[in-house]
Amino acid sequence: MHNVITARIKIMANLNVAERRVPQDGRVELEVDFRKIDVRIATLPTLHGEKIVIRILDLGHGLSSVSSLGFSEPNERRFLQQIEASSGVVLITGPTGSGKSTTLYSALSHLNRDDVNIITVEDPVEYQLDGVNQVQVHHAAGMTFSRGLRAILRQDPNVIMIGEIRDAETAEIAVRAAITGHLVLSTLHTNSAAGAVTRLADMGVEPFLISSSVRCVVAQRLVRKICPHCKTEYEPLPAEIKRLSDHGLYTNRLFHGAGCGDCGRTGYKGRIAIHEVLEVDDAMRAMVLAKRSDHDYFAHALKQGMIPLMADGLRKAAEGQTTLAEVYRVLGKE
Repeated sequence: MHNVITARIKIMANLNVAERRVPQDGRVELEVDFRKIDVRIATLPTLHGEKIVIRILDLGHGLSSVSSLGFSEPNERRFLQQIEASSGVVLITGPTGSGKSTTLYSALSHLNRDDVNIITVEDPVEYQLDGVNQVQVHHAAGMTFSRGLRAILRQDPNVIMIGEIRDAETAEIAVRAAITGHLVLSTLHTNSAAGAVTRLADMGVEPFLISSSVRCVVAQRLVRKICPHCKTEYEPLPAEIKRLSDHGLYTNRLFHGAGCGDCGRTGYKGRIAIHEVLEVDDAMRAMVLAKRSDHDYFAHALKQGMIPLMADGLRKAAEGQTTLAEVYRVLGKE
């Protein structure tokens, strides 16, 4: 049935059914139980036929507010303070599928007022926001991130959102836009918040531009939430107690999902984000100009009160929102 199913999916997404030698990307909007579902289709030719991945976006679910993203109280306070600034770059980092776009849209939703001119350049436009000027990238027509960004700067924006900083040209225009009085929100593919500074430098952005533009970097991952219907308490093992206490967390009970019909016997239902919010202060700006290492940025941020990803994940496990096994699966045990 493989070839038949593959062909059917490709037809639904308006892809070329006859072309099996190159990767293709498409999308299809479905309606399930009176809710709009956006389905992303990505094909990849492999040795034994085409591999297809389907990403599902629930358009009917509505946009999350910043308060519902799973930020811990200090992280949420820092994040809101940074996105409410009049200028600078705020970056959301993480691997593909870690919820970066959802966090960006939530930030835009928070900032969206009649007196604020918000313009976005996206590939593709995922959610449509009322009162926001959203621009779709179209490479075939020559509408790239950098070209769109240049045009946007002549449209008198207060807030600019770039779907992703992918190349040196986009990065350069973004930081220069921030220096000239715009708030720029974007995403970047790095493993940690501290790594974003080095990544921009690797792209060819001058250290003085990075130090004077970047305000804040948020690193993010998604972990599965324990199913509320089969949530079961257990007594933690000595190794688990030690791991939690190393991060200043003390509890004599943890939770896991026993597995039920509601969660497909997995013990998990839904997902929640874990974060680290790195704020760039004057001392770190001096470190950026001196081209210091990621480790130095991370160590400085810890001294300034940054909660690392692992500590945030373990705190959510201690609170019974997720499991230690899930935090280790996403972040490793280091």
